[in-house]
Amino acid sequence: MRILVTGGAGFIGSHLIDRLMTDGHEVICLDNFYTGHKHNILKWLNHPYFELIRHDITEPIRLEVNQIYHLACPASPVHYQYNPVKTVKTNVLGTMNMLGLAKRVKARFLLASTSEVYGDPEVHPQVEEYRGSVNPIGIRSCYDEGKRIAETLAFDYHRQNDVDIRVARIFNTYGPRMLENDGRVVSNLVVQALRDIPLTIYGDGSQTRSFCYVSDLVEGLMRLMNGDHIGPVNLGNPDEYTILELATAVQKLVNPQADIKFEPLPQDDPRRRRPDITRAKTWLNWEPTIGLQQGLKMTVEDFSSRIKGDQRIAVTELG
Repeated sequence: MRILVTGGAGFIGSHLIDRLMTDGHEVICLDNFYTGHKHNILKWLNHPYFELIRHDITEPIRLEVNQIYHLACPASPVHYQYNPVKTVKTNVLGTMNMLGLAKRVKARFLLASTSEVYGDPEVHPQVEEYRGSVNPIGIRSCYDEGKRIAETLAFDYHRQNDVDIRVARIFNTYGPRMLENDGRVVSNLVVQALRDIPLTIYGDGSQTRSFCYVSDLVEGLMRLMNGDHIGPVNLGNPDEYTILELATAVQKLVNPQADIKFEPLPQDDPRRRRPDITRAKTWLNWEPTIGLQQGLKMTVEDFSSRIKGDQRIAVTELG
């Protein structure tokens, strides 16, 4: 098939492209390189079945494709709060443009939504029927509410124009190629440990998250895209950890001597986050296979090689 991946040079998008290319599909990667990087897709640049287009999805584009994986949007607070209006535009105008494209060429459309649509949840674990508890005027709402509107648009295009949609609600995902400065908890802690900086925990560390390794997530996305169910479907790892437990695991793995420091909790930071994946198990026969210890080890190896590479470049430049 001819498959479009928006945000394809990003963390999750590039891993998805690896799978699609390996499976023999023709892939178009669309990215404005706001948080994506060309080195994530470097190995495919000269492949005859791969095409890279630098494009911002807030502007329309005309392409001929069979499937659209719509992943384009900054997904970490540091980046989506840097330009919140742009984040809203990406979620609303960008999603409208991609749904319009899907409508025109009759492509199947998968929206990468997020567990952030549940806000600071009052239901635990989170099931897809739960409608969420989101602050519409908070500093995170450009992303939270943006994704909620994106889901609304997807379902309205489906009901009104018969667009073939799929909606995935993605929970915390980690793994190789995460940005070093993306502000998400796994990358923050791993980079701090590798650089011998005190590990930062916001609040008292009792807030919980669930961490899904990126290859497991990609498998879930592909099963959803090629299955019979529209969704929404939670895709995440149901194993729940406190942030303090995560910090301790990184500390033991990377730098047992590292200190831990506590900082004030950011506004609207969710207290608990854990997916109920009954739908994913039942509809997609999917559940995560990689545990936190194994996934962290592979993530640390990737960050370690990149940071050492940066250090070598810095030494060379100084020399």
